[in-house]
Amino acid sequence: MVNPIKMKAHIQSMPKWLRPSLGKASEISTVQKIINQRQLHTICEEGRCPNRGECYAQKTVTFLLMGPTCTRSCAFCQVDKGHAPMPLDPEEPQKVAEAVELLGLEYVVLTSVARDDLPDGGASWFVTTMMAIRERNPQAKIEVLTADFWGGQDRVGADKLSVSPAQRQRGRIEVVVNAKPACYNHNIETVSRLQGPVRRGAKYWRSLDVLRIVKELDPSIPTKSGLMLGHGETESEVIEAMTDLRKVGCDRITLGQYMQPSLAHLAVQKYWTPEEFEHLGAIAKQMGFFHVRSGPLVRSSYHAGDSI
Repeated sequence: MVNPIKMKAHIQSMPKWLRPSLGKASEISTVQKIINQRQLHTICEEGRCPNRGECYAQKTVTFLLMGPTCTRSCAFCQVDKGHAPMPLDPEEPQKVAEAVELLGLEYVVLTSVARDDLPDGGASWFVTTMMAIRERNPQAKIEVLTADFWGGQDRVGADKLSVSPAQRQRGRIEVVVNAKPACYNHNIETVSRLQGPVRRGAKYWRSLDVLRIVKELDPSIPTKSGLMLGHGETESEVIEAMTDLRKVGCDRITLGQYMQPSLAHLAVQKYWTPEEFEHLGAIAKQMGFFHVRSGPLVRSSYHAGDSI
């Protein structure tokens, strides 16, 4: 059990630049009401995003598809973990489309928990939701932030040859790419050396492959990735990771500070300063990333629509 006194002390010890704006209560309530009435999930709430007050006040939401329970167990993430996630809600795509319409969103971000239990990892669910949004909101641009689509098994008939995990991954990514998202986002989260302790169940090269495959399938779709700093990485390792992202054609990058959600999660090894984030952002721009967000409170979907 987490000791509330220790957790309070931990929160109070955070640097002042990590204390986000709360936003206007009335505007936050409006967004929460629309989401809660439809029993939808957002990564803003499930991931305890530090910017959710600001984003809600601007009527910006990142929808979390396929339920709030993830089949992976990353050591940094606040989202619930489990091997028996909720069944898909057949009305979820329409509910998301209704929420987009009511909020008047022009730029929508769709993400999901990892669903290794589903035959296609949830790839077709992204597409179904995108189609529902476009039917009601033809003006809306849609960014997707997907898992790596590596786990699980496709259901194949007895007369069909099973495919390799790499072929399966490529096929699932292609399903989403063919739906023409405005941006395809997949986060590598941390540097190569720290992937094991931070991202249990994920691989550095596998995540780079996601971004590489997207560009191979459709070079016109912008790709995006992000890192959370504070796990013990060095500046040279961050630069190496950014170099690897550019090698697979990644166009956009986000750099933000990891903040320990609870005492049960990985501890913060370092709080990077705003000046250090600014320095890394400048390096990213020099490398050729055409859209860079680098700052302590930056997250994957922070001001995502600014790039359109």
